[in-house]
Amino acid sequence: MNSRRNLLKSLGAGVLVAGIHGIANAEEKGKRSVARSIKIIANTQELILLKEAIEGEIFKTLGYFQEHDAGGALYLITKKGQESPGAIILKNGLVAELLESNSVNYQMFGTKSDGDFDDGMAIKSAHEYANIYNIPVINRHGEFWIKATNDINIQTSVEWGATIFHIDEQFNTPKAFKFNITSTTAIKDHQLDANDKSSLVEHLVPGVTEIAALNKFRGNLIYVEDKNDRIGYRAGARFDGQSWAKQELFFVEDHGKVIGDIAYRFKDFTSFEVIPVDDTYLTMSGGCFVLSGNSSGKGYTKNGIAIRRSRTIISKQVVRLAHGAVDTAPNARTGFYNFHKVYEVRLEDIKLIPYEQDREGTEHDVPAGTYGISGDRILNGTFRNVTAEGGKVHWGVFGTNMNKNFTIELCRLNRVDVHFHCWNVRIHNTHIGHRGISVTGGGDLTVRDCFVEGRNIINFRQDFGSKWDGDIRIENVHFKPSVPSSANLLEMSPSNFNYHYPIVLGRTIIVQNIQIDSTSMNPRAEIQLINFPKFAKMDHGERVIFPSYIEFSNVFCRGAVSGVKGFQLLKPQGFYVDKKGSYDSYFFQPNVQVRIDRVELLDGKSLNNYANPYHFSFVGSDDIDVDEHSAFIEIEFIKSRDLQLKADAIPMQITVRDSSISRFEFGEQRELQGELYLDHSKFAPNVNKLEQVRCDYKASLGNIFSNTTIHSPRIQDKYQFDAFELYKFIAINKQLLGTHINTRLGKEYVEYLASKQIKLSPAFLNQLLISRGEK
Repeated sequence: MNSRRNLLKSLGAGVLVAGIHGIANAEEKGKRSVARSIKIIANTQELILLKEAIEGEIFKTLGYFQEHDAGGALYLITKKGQESPGAIILKNGLVAELLESNSVNYQMFGTKSDGDFDDGMAIKSAHEYANIYNIPVINRHGEFWIKATNDINIQTSVEWGATIFHIDEQFNTPKAFKFNITSTTAIKDHQLDANDKSSLVEHLVPGVTEIAALNKFRGNLIYVEDKNDRIGYRAGARFDGQSWAKQELFFVEDHGKVIGDIAYRFKDFTSFEVIPVDDTYLTMSGGCFVLSGNSSGKGYTKNGIAIRRSRTIISKQVVRLAHGAVDTAPNARTGFYNFHKVYEVRLEDIKLIPYEQDREGTEHDVPAGTYGISGDRILNGTFRNVTAEGGKVHWGVFGTNMNKNFTIELCRLNRVDVHFHCWNVRIHNTHIGHRGISVTGGGDLTVRDCFVEGRNIINFRQDFGSKWDGDIRIENVHFKPSVPSSANLLEMSPSNFNYHYPIVLGRTIIVQNIQIDSTSMNPRAEIQLINFPKFAKMDHGERVIFPSYIEFSNVFCRGAVSGVKGFQLLKPQGFYVDKKGSYDSYFFQPNVQVRIDRVELLDGKSLNNYANPYHFSFVGSDDIDVDEHSAFIEIEFIKSRDLQLKADAIPMQITVRDSSISRFEFGEQRELQGELYLDHSKFAPNVNKLEQVRCDYKASLGNIFSNTTIHSPRIQDKYQFDAFELYKFIAINKQLLGTHINTRLGKEYVEYLASKQIKLSPAFLNQLLISRGEK
C-alpha cells in the first residue's frame, strides 16, 4: 500500500500522455526523476479484455463504459491481492488498480444512470477510495439512482454541483442512512479514575468557564451522562414515564476552557465520552436529492445524510419529491439531515421539504412527528438560508433534542422545534410557518426581525415543562396567528406534573416591537401576551420559578381583533422568585417588575364579553405560605387604553401613566393591598352594562393621583352621568380620597353638573388641585 501511495504522489501533479505507447514527461521530485509509460485505451471494458497487459503498466482509459462518459481514469496493473475500491479484474488474471491522486468521480466506479441499476454501490466504492487516500469526490453533474444501498461513508470533502440523486424510498430502513459523514477518529468512552471523576463532578457546575483538569482533553468534544439520574420526564399518558438521563455536552479549549454553558449539577457520571473534533472542515456542496415519497419501513425510517463529524459544512442542496410523486409514507422519517454528537456544524443554502403527517382522513395520518432535519447533542449548530415550507398537512421540518448555541438565520421554515433541552437559541431574519417555534431549555433565547405564524410566537413545550431557565428576548416580530379562535404570544403552561427538574418560566422576558396581524381570526378571538399556568405550586410540592422582570412594549394589533389581553395569574404568591421581596402592611418591596408600555389592549366593550373580563388578573388566596421568595409584583402601565385590571387578595404596586382606565377591581374589600399611582391618566370606563362599572381606587399604602382626569362612565359608548356616583373615592363637594395633584373632572361631567345647576365649591376645587385626602 505504501509503494502505491508513493506512486500516487509521483503522479500528483498530473501526467502528460504522448500516445498509446508514449512516455509521460518526467516530473522533478527533488533531485530525482520518475518516468512512467502511460498507455491510452478507450474504456474499462477494453482494458478487461486486454490479454497483453503486464504488471507495472499504467493505462489511461477515456471512459468507463465508452469514451467521454466522464469515467476515464488512470490504472496500475498489479497482481491479485487486497484490491482497493475501484479495482478491475482483468481476463488475464491481473488487476487494474485505480490510480487517481487528486480526486475521483462516480463514473470512474461504474455508475450506469439508467434508472434500473443501483448506482449506490458504485457511489459507495468511490467514497471508500476517497477515504483511503484522503482525496475529495468531485462529481459536478450526472443523474444517479440509489436503491437498496445504505451507509455510504464520507470522510472527505464533496463537490456535487448539478448532480441529481434519485432515492427510491421503498428501500428506506430504520437502521441506516443513505450517507454517513464521519470522522476518521472514533469516539472513546473514557474511563475516569475515582479521583478525576470526583473532581469533575465537583467542578462541572452551572456558570463554570474553565476547569484546569480538562486541559488534557483540549480540542475534543466531551459528552457526559448519568443514566441513574433521570430528568425531563415527559408529561402525557401516551409517553408512559419517558425521561432523559442527565447529560451535558461541551468543547474543551486550551487551559481547560469550557465552550458550552453548563446547565446541570451531577452526582455521578456513568459515561464520559471523548468525541474527536477534526482540525479541518469537511465541506459538502451542491446536489439535488429527488425522493420517491413511498417510504414504507416500520418505525422512524432513514433516507438522507447522517452527520457524525464535527466541523462539517453542507451547502447548496435541494431536497424534493419526484415530479408527479406524492408523499404516501405511512410512518415517520428521522430527518433527511440528522446531526448527532457534533460541534461547529453548518447547513446553509438548502431547500428541503417537511413531510406530510396530518393528511385528510385519519387513516392516512402518520402516527408520529416526521422531520426534515433532526438530531441531538449539537454544539454550535448554524442553519442559514434553509427553506422548508409546507401546508397544514405537513409536520415540522425541525425535530431535535439537546442542542447548545443553536443559530437560525435568513431561513424560511414551517417549524423550529427543540423537544428536550436547548441552551442558547438565536433565530434572526427568519420566516417561521404555521407550525411555529417550540422549545424548552435555557440560556439566551433571542427571536429578532422575524415573521412568525402559528398559535404562538414561541410555544414553550408543555410536555417538557414549558421550561426556559434563562433570558427571553423577542424583538421586531410580525406575528400572524394561523388559528381562528385564540393565540398567545408566549405559551408557558406546564402540566401539574413532576418533570424532575426545576420549572423556570424565564428569568427575564422582554418583548418589543410586535405587529400582530389578526386578519385571519374570528373578531371575538382572544390574543394574550402570555398564557401562564393556572397554578404556582405543583401537587408534588415544587414551586414554579417566576421571572423577576417582564416587559412588553410597542405591541400593536391590526385586522379583525382590536387588541390583546395581558395575562392571568392565580395564587401568584405561590411562585418562587430568586430575588427577595416583602409586604408588611407598612412597606412594599417588589421582587417582580412588570412593564407594559404602548401595548394595544383589547377595547373595553369587547373585553367585557369574555368570562374573564380583565386585561390583567391577579387572584391571590389566604391558603398560601408566603415567604420572601414569593412574588411581590410591581406593575407599570404606559400608554394603555381602556385598561381593566383585577388584583384580589394579593399585595401589589400599580403605576399607570398616560393611560385610560376602564375598570379596577380590588376584591371584596375594594382595597388594593399595596400602592397605587396614577399620572397623566384618565378614569374613563366604557362598558356594556351598568353593573360592569367597577372603579376601586383605594390602596392600603396610599394612592396618588397626578394630573388625572375623571370622566363619567359610558355604557355602550353613551355617557351615563348618574353612574359617576359609583366611584367610591370621590363625592362631589364632599370627599376626595387619596393624594391629588391637578386632578380634573371630565368636560362632559362638568357640563352635566352645570346643567343640573350644581356648582363646584372652592374647597372641593382646591382639593382637586392639591390635597392629601383621607385614605
